[in-house]
Amino acid sequence: MSTVNSFGAKSTLTVGSTDYEIFRIDAVEGFEKLPFSLKVLLENLLRTEDGANITSEQISALGSWDPTADPNTEIQFTPARVVMQDFTGVPCIVDLATMREAVTALGGDANKINPLSPAEMVIDHSVIADLFGSENALERNVEIEYERNGERYQFLRWGQTAFQDFKVVPPGTGIVHQVNIEHLAKVIYDREVDGVLRAYPDTCVGTDSHTTMVNGLGVLGWGVGGIEAEAAMLGQPVSMLIPRVVGFKLTGEIPSGVTATDVVLTITDMLRKHGVVGKFVEFYGEGVASVPLANRATIGNMSPEFGSTAAMFPIDDVTLDYLRLTGRDEQTVSLVEAYAKEQHLWHDASRELVFSEYMELDLSTVVPSIAGPKRPQDRILLSEAKSQFEKDILNYTERAEEPVEVEGTFPASDPGNAPGVEHETVSANGVSHQHEDEHAHAHAGLLASGARHAASNPVRVSTPEGQEYLLDNGAVTLAAITSCTNTSNPSVMIAAGLLARKATQKGLTRKPWVKTTLGPGSKVVTDYYEKSGLDKDLESLGFYTVGYGCTICIGNSGPLIEEVSAAINDNDLAVTAVLSGNRNFEGRISPDVKMNYLASPPLVVAYSLAGSMNFDFETDALGKDANGDDVFLKDIWPEPAEVQEIIDSSISREQFIKQYATVFDGDERWKNLPTPEGPVFEWDEQSTYVRKAPYFDGMSMELTPVEDISGARVLATLGDSVTTDHISPAGNIKAGTPAAQYLTEHGVAQRDFNSYGSRRGNHEVMIRGTFANIRLKNALVKAVNDGQQIEGGFTRDFTKPEAPQSYIYDASQNYQEQGTPLVIFGGKEYGSGSSRDWAAKGTSLLGVKAVITESFERIHRSNLIGMGVVPLQFPAGESWESLGLDGTEIVSIEGLEALNEGTTPKTVKVTAAPSEHSPEGKQPVEFDAVVRIDTPGEADYYRNGGILQYVLRSLV
Repeated sequence: MSTVNSFGAKSTLTVGSTDYEIFRIDAVEGFEKLPFSLKVLLENLLRTEDGANITSEQISALGSWDPTADPNTEIQFTPARVVMQDFTGVPCIVDLATMREAVTALGGDANKINPLSPAEMVIDHSVIADLFGSENALERNVEIEYERNGERYQFLRWGQTAFQDFKVVPPGTGIVHQVNIEHLAKVIYDREVDGVLRAYPDTCVGTDSHTTMVNGLGVLGWGVGGIEAEAAMLGQPVSMLIPRVVGFKLTGEIPSGVTATDVVLTITDMLRKHGVVGKFVEFYGEGVASVPLANRATIGNMSPEFGSTAAMFPIDDVTLDYLRLTGRDEQTVSLVEAYAKEQHLWHDASRELVFSEYMELDLSTVVPSIAGPKRPQDRILLSEAKSQFEKDILNYTERAEEPVEVEGTFPASDPGNAPGVEHETVSANGVSHQHEDEHAHAHAGLLASGARHAASNPVRVSTPEGQEYLLDNGAVTLAAITSCTNTSNPSVMIAAGLLARKATQKGLTRKPWVKTTLGPGSKVVTDYYEKSGLDKDLESLGFYTVGYGCTICIGNSGPLIEEVSAAINDNDLAVTAVLSGNRNFEGRISPDVKMNYLASPPLVVAYSLAGSMNFDFETDALGKDANGDDVFLKDIWPEPAEVQEIIDSSISREQFIKQYATVFDGDERWKNLPTPEGPVFEWDEQSTYVRKAPYFDGMSMELTPVEDISGARVLATLGDSVTTDHISPAGNIKAGTPAAQYLTEHGVAQRDFNSYGSRRGNHEVMIRGTFANIRLKNALVKAVNDGQQIEGGFTRDFTKPEAPQSYIYDASQNYQEQGTPLVIFGGKEYGSGSSRDWAAKGTSLLGVKAVITESFERIHRSNLIGMGVVPLQFPAGESWESLGLDGTEIVSIEGLEALNEGTTPKTVKVTAAPSEHSPEGKQPVEFDAVVRIDTPGEADYYRNGGILQYVLRSLV
């Protein structure tokens, strides 16, 4: 692509003996006052200026940025590369393969469909923790992963050979975002363009919302939907408005006993309350230099949880040190330093920068925290965790009765017993009370422990080994060291290992009802665990490695302990999971678990010892040591100096060089996969994993005019904080649901259903899984169930009024047969969470034409447009409830046809008329809905019926 260079910005930078072409940002007036992140965007525009999509006016507008103005200037951002994980990446490659066929049908060249920007995929979302707590858990889980996903992996190997500039990191390597910061990210990219070696800031978009982890490395990037990522791969810039930038000043240092996880949960809480959706957050100030790179990455990772587009740290000496540690060569490091200083991208803590809004955190004030039970921004001080649990549990159970006198026992041979004690009575919160006569003291032990709470519901459980214990509401049934957020951070990972070591030395063990998993983000973690011996300490508490991948955070937790699962489901227990992840939405972690809590890795270990959320670490003992003395958390919590000593002695540059030397090669399983050949994929009609996508069926080169929507029915009326997990779950496929019925009809046994996430290459499964989350609350079905809210993927099907409720998929098929369009009513923060393109694809394929909410999260709103669904908002301060809507109405939307004239209406008229199914006396409701098509580029996508159709037409 030729650059216009109207600002005369093209120049040369020499590093060592190598010359690089660069585009100087100081060629633009006003550059010096821009925050770091906007300077990166400025360079991007200078380098890609073509006079059409990227103009000198856009560049000047960015140079004269008004920090206090609301975003109103559209720019076109061209990322250096695209990063994908396999759940969201597989449908991208399916779509590209389908596009090759479609472009041929329209008279074009199939080989034109190639990534024009480098694309990298890390297969990290498919491993499931089926086995745990044993030495062979990792090996067996990987074997099962290949058995389940062979079809998908063959397809991806084909893509790796068929498409240019597309690299795949095979399974069993690490988590995409950790592999990104440890190896893929360059900070300053170098690439030959038109025969000239060019240097420019490394930027990326990713098909996972936590792509923002790379912000900690000074790389501007964020999560987009798969459909946007495909467009970026095909050379389409990302359309965006110049954002507001929130300056977040860091001062002080983290105190002893506080972890990076505590810091990030505090920041998440602060920024959610402040409101940063659609904004950049940028960290600055004297305190930045004291924040290790791993902590910066931890903070950047959580950007989607506080709602910002990006959460940037600037480039400084900490960045360079990390690049050296992780094995980058000296020329790369020298280029980063020289470029950043030459281009005014080097952090200068003494300068007070100009931001749109300002916030500040003194790191010395941070205290230990967790978050839950269902959102990452719901922070709870660890000191108040027990009292908050006692309030929250009442929302998850109907029981509120006096405690029952019942006890549980361990046999004397159990390793959790202190020497010489014949029996141990275990209370419902996991606090051990040793008595010679368990029956005489059971009542006193249970009540004295503080285990009872208003919703207590103790259930006796027997294990195959002959153990007996009580399981109660609040029991921690899953303790997982997992996710990109924390497994990239040696300080918290080594703290977890040290806590396990100290606990073992005190004779403590995990409670027998707790499933324990360890999912390191890269094999380097295993290297330093083995070198320090901490792997054995963690294994002594059951924390064996179950896989190198996302595992628990995405819902790939596998089954709970069998008798625990049975007790939960037979007695409707509200149990908990504690994970060191970034996502804890309802129904996400395990179908058996109602309450999910985020915590640091050492706290995950501590909760496995406590066994319950109904536990106060300050006053409740974790158990007794060999002398019979109580052991409290403070007795085994590692000191920062201990952690640092092991970091210094166990982590080296050589470990990173060794592990990443063959990162794209894969193991023998990968190498031996039979791989199709040829530029066009040969679809297998029998495949239940990979099917040709339907988006281009019947497509022509001519646009179909936009039409107003009339006679629409409401498919769902939903509340606040409906996440993309609610709309398109990634976890288990529940028996009896439409997706399960489809798989059964195609000869798939229930044990082989796998997950929705793993089947994203099959639109037939994914349509049936849309709005199928087991915790979805559709108010439409409330009225026909005596006012009781039914959870799951159900709605009222007005084509069959005799049926009180139907599966959402079944109803949508009936409506589509009748030619009836559909709409969704939603609340605030609709579509928050993961950048899940199938949440939009499935919505579109169900026949939904409009989604009307109080507010949207950024990625899902743009994804809806990318699939030809119009996002609308209720008038400010109004909701479907306040307007008197209930979902029984017939909906019409007027004013969309103005898009055919090339303009985007600010509002459209919505009329909701009562139907024969509406309550008697119901009156029509009219309101002006705000059209959330925010940029001209988005309007083009919508006019074309979606972003893929737009790209395909432009290529042909």
